[in-house]
Amino acid sequence: MKKIATILLAVAAGTSLTACSTLRGAGIGAVGGAGVAAATGGSVEKGAAVGGAGGAVVGTVVDD
Repeated sequence: MKKIATILLAVAAGTSLTACSTLRGAGIGAVGGAGVAAATGGSVEKGAAVGGAGGAVVGTVVDD
């Protein structure tokens, strides 16, 4: 359950912190996801990966 919460928080951070481009959104999402994972005791690598993916998607959508 803790892993699911960490992933959901990472995605939320990634989507709320994204900028207007795919690369910028991915970078900000990865940092946010890693930070949330570290704060909740989860895997920082997985948090960064999920946050980066979420940030890239939102950055792409916002950029259009």
